[in-house]
Amino acid sequence: MTPEDALQKYFGMPAFREPQGDIIRAVLEGKDTLVVMPTGGGKSLCFQLPALLLPGVTLVVSPLIALMKDQVDALQARGLPAGLLNSSQTLEQQQETLDGIRNRTLKLVYVAPERFRSQSFLNALSKDAISLFAIDEAHCLSQWGHDFRPDYMRLGEARKAIGNPPCIALTATATPDVQLDIKKSLEMEDAAEFVAGFSRDNLSFKVRQANSDNDKMQALQALIKEHNTGIIYCATRKSVDAVAGKIEHLTSSVIRYHGGLSDRDRSAAQERFMSGGANIVVATNAFGMGIDRSDIRFVCHYEMPGSVEAYYQEGGRAGRDGKPSVCEMLFSYADKRVQDFFIDGANPGKALIAEIFDLLCAESDAQHEVRLPVDDLCDRIGRKVNPMAVSTAISVLARQGWIERFDIPGKRLKGTRIKQLGQSGNSLPIDGQALALKAARDEERLKTVINFSYSQSCRQKWILDYFGERNGENCKRCDNCKQANNSAAREPSKDEFTLVQKALSGVARMSRHLGADEWAPRFGKRKIIQCLLGSQSAAIRDSGLDELSTHGILKREGSAYVDALFECLERAGLVQPVVEGNYPLLQLMPMGARVMRGAERIDLELPERTAGALSQRSGSSTTHAKRKDSEAGGILDRRLYGLLVGHRAKMAAKTGKPAFTVFPNSVLVELANQKPQTEQEALDIKGIGPAKLKSVLPEFLEVIRLNE
Repeated sequence: MTPEDALQKYFGMPAFREPQGDIIRAVLEGKDTLVVMPTGGGKSLCFQLPALLLPGVTLVVSPLIALMKDQVDALQARGLPAGLLNSSQTLEQQQETLDGIRNRTLKLVYVAPERFRSQSFLNALSKDAISLFAIDEAHCLSQWGHDFRPDYMRLGEARKAIGNPPCIALTATATPDVQLDIKKSLEMEDAAEFVAGFSRDNLSFKVRQANSDNDKMQALQALIKEHNTGIIYCATRKSVDAVAGKIEHLTSSVIRYHGGLSDRDRSAAQERFMSGGANIVVATNAFGMGIDRSDIRFVCHYEMPGSVEAYYQEGGRAGRDGKPSVCEMLFSYADKRVQDFFIDGANPGKALIAEIFDLLCAESDAQHEVRLPVDDLCDRIGRKVNPMAVSTAISVLARQGWIERFDIPGKRLKGTRIKQLGQSGNSLPIDGQALALKAARDEERLKTVINFSYSQSCRQKWILDYFGERNGENCKRCDNCKQANNSAAREPSKDEFTLVQKALSGVARMSRHLGADEWAPRFGKRKIIQCLLGSQSAAIRDSGLDELSTHGILKREGSAYVDALFECLERAGLVQPVVEGNYPLLQLMPMGARVMRGAERIDLELPERTAGALSQRSGSSTTHAKRKDSEAGGILDRRLYGLLVGHRAKMAAKTGKPAFTVFPNSVLVELANQKPQTEQEALDIKGIGPAKLKSVLPEFLEVIRLNE
């Protein structure tokens, strides 16, 4: 029977999608095969169909019981011989499945990666019974993957233990580095590789700059109103509850999903959404694998995810029916702090791992066991420590075999058994260099998300390049493509071109010249604009930027025009935000350098110059009187000033006192202009004394930080 005949007979499909046919033929030829295809691309068929044509059993590793069950139920509904092995089954059910493997009455058997901890399970498998070893969600195998799971690390050895059958590894999210790691871990030599399908013609990717909760809620309400059915991803459980509470008035069918819910509640929530009983789910990334509802019209990332892989995989849950759908990220740089916390939690250093081992040994009983939750272990450390880092340290110790974890009956709690007796944490052979490398990789992945958010190029093309699928075509659907299509670009006038050159020279003067048209960034966009507007804030003076020749050269244009001008320069690719260290800096691009020198001219979508700025340049005394705030001592950032005024009103309302008793307008003006980040920096502002420094100022500093 040919693969095409089997496709029609068993699955009722007339033809393969590209590149399913080539993948299946490679598997049937006995080749190790690596498949990187997006969610909804038809990966499951690439091992299910060969399983029906191969003589023995196909063993499928899948990370979630619910996902296993869904696939097995679907296969059995077609009359196909499939089974599963997991902890939810009785011993009799598990034995029945093992008999099906030995007798070859089953063609597909789904197992969890944890199953390979059991030597008895491996011993129960006949060496010649397994024709194909299929590993779904294979990115979980790589420590550089976005969802690394230690139990996947055993699969290379497990493959050898079951007779080293041909292997197919499948994932929706694997960069070239992760692909190499998968092949190395599974010893897939000379593997057939397929990276395809990342172009989703029905998806529109969009990143919306949203610097406040109000901005985000407005965008979210618009999405819900327009598209009705979707998933809203939040970074934390707290955010899930907050967002769900704010949108419940818009629709009666909102559910919440996160790891803090019981297994029963999570299962019920997922079932309600999948069955159409609810149209909106607000969730952490715990809501992911196995979600294949076809009519999801939008996926919204309320806060930035930790990796492009996570963003694309979660966004790919939209539009599974092929109809137009939207994937939108509500981007605020301030959200990076949450991801930084997660990175810290996922990467305990060598010293903390050693300390946790010593603590476990000290707290263990006569059977060398510890039955304490992580929070209690944190309390015993005696200083503030990230609980996630403690959990990760325990996982590292277990992965290395120095401890082992076991389920405590009747509790959602795992115990720990010390295996490496008589040793101290410092004596354990912990690879500190590897730990540091992983932390650096995680930080780099987060930077990549930020760079993606700031990018002005086609979103989908950017993603295709990231995953190694080369495609020179722009999607014409994402926000950047639509912006380019609707562009009102024109040739600048002589005066306008001079302003462009002044703005670019300001960026250059605040950068480091590397040679030719290459410049290394040193400052963020906001500080560069402040300098060009002539700000006398402490931050500008302390950096020596008030001494630059470009200080104040765009002062007469006004902050609104200069802000819009820089947005234009970004869209044109003359400057580009990049992440260096922990902050986004503004980089002068090679084309921008050439335009600055007058060596190249391009059409630009320039903002209209305001009447106020024009009359001010002509020396109008009336305008000067009306616009005294544009001079030193005036408001340089009116948006931030408005936010500070609003926060002052809230504080005053709580006390029942007049707003000026919190801070007078003059102080708010200086806070908006200088943007102090610390109490020490704010002391330079007249009107902030010792009392206000501690009682009132911290809240205003937080507003500034969140909107910087």
